[in-house]
Amino acid sequence: MMKITGLALVAAALVLNGCGGGKHAASEKLYEKKATAFAKTITAQPAENQWDKVPVIDKEWIASVNFGIRKPNYVMIHHTAQKSVDETIKTFQLERTQVSAHYVVGRNGKVVQMVNDYLRTHHAGAGIWGNDTDLNSSSIGIELDNNGTTDPWPEAQISALIQLLTKLKENYRIPQANFIGHMDFAPSRKPDPANFPWDRLAQAGFGFWYDANLQPAPQDFDVRVALRVIGYDIKNLDAAIKGFKRHYIPQNANDTTFNEQERAILYNIYMKYLYL
Repeated sequence: MMKITGLALVAAALVLNGCGGGKHAASEKLYEKKATAFAKTITAQPAENQWDKVPVIDKEWIASVNFGIRKPNYVMIHHTAQKSVDETIKTFQLERTQVSAHYVVGRNGKVVQMVNDYLRTHHAGAGIWGNDTDLNSSSIGIELDNNGTTDPWPEAQISALIQLLTKLKENYRIPQANFIGHMDFAPSRKPDPANFPWDRLAQAGFGFWYDANLQPAPQDFDVRVALRVIGYDIKNLDAAIKGFKRHYIPQNANDTTFNEQERAILYNIYMKYLYL
């Protein structure tokens, strides 16, 4: 028999950031309703639709005291491709869109949190990074207010992002290599964030950038192996190359071949990942 304990209230407190009033009251009420439902699911003993699906005859639920909530291990950065933070917030508040992110960072540096860090948002979609095909379940999604074409990246926005990333990295011990863009995870579908200052983030300890003095790549250097080691899905090699170039060589992102300078950049980044 499934049992719901008083811990549901504690679990609900973990996933709620608090509901306020004003123009977002309706969406915050729905957030609370969904979070409470999740709290009931995780405090059920045994969990519904888990234990009852095990087809053995002799079975028993016995609780362990050693467990915790899941924590994010990646951060994925996006651009909104919309006109304003308000437009993005509205998009994320409509259930029919089925898209969301944990944070939205405005051009002026304002940071809006929309989902608790421990919950799964719908920001990554289909893709592969390393062997992970479900980064929605293991990452924090950050949307940067930027139209994706002509918008610059204001200092206030990048500074606020770095402050946010600093706290996330500290809170969840996220490795430096695990700060990526949507274009890395889904290069055949997504170009975002476009023309982004990844070098600035790498200097602050979020992701990697290539060194100023590059050594030529060896003659037998295999770009497929290098891209795979970094994390790219090489089943579509052209898409993987575009994803890499959008991140590191955006001025030549539409060319799916590597010149010698670009091979040296790839080799340099590959070596950083090889010895993690």
